Amino acid sequence: MGSVTHWIEESLRLTVNARKSAVDRPLNRKFLGFTLNRKTKGLQVGESAIDKLQARLREMSCCTRGRRLGQVVEELRDTLLGWKAYFGITEVLRPLRELDKWFRRRLRCYQWKQWGGAGCRELRKCGASVRDAWNVSKSAHGSWRISKTPALSLTMPVSYFHRLGLPCLAPARTA
Repeated sequence: MGSVTHWIEESLRLTVNARKSAVDRPLNRKFLGFTLNRKTKGLQVGESAIDKLQARLREMSCCTRGRRLGQVVEELRDTLLGWKAYFGITEVLRPLRELDKWFRRRLRCYQWKQWGGAGCRELRKCGASVRDAWNVSKSAHGSWRISKTPALSLTMPVSYFHRLGLPCLAPARTA
């Protein structure tokens, strides 16, 4: 560390911050929100960056804010597009796909809470069968668990959120 610091300060005339700098294997370090994947050695989004984005999305999609789903998606859009522009160079796409699934489920949960007691009627309007709509609306489970049911997943698929303007973080898979 000493020789590297000396070389950077003398040759490049840069100041090295000792608190932020370390000498270690690339797989053990993170840099500007990126890490290297242990298996593929590809560039991957760091866990702390994902945690920060999830905290931000939780804050923006809090069900007590009193906004329609379309308004929430408009607010999320700017954040997600900025995040996608910065982390779009990542080579390991699995964390991005997981994030996409997570916030679509979060929005389904938000919509279910918005519908409240009219959930059965709203599901029927969206095309769910009578049986599925009835079973989901009379379920004793919480809204997070209900958001993963087939009734909500089929009535609010990925294309539903695309029509609302919600961007995907991971590029579409090519066959």
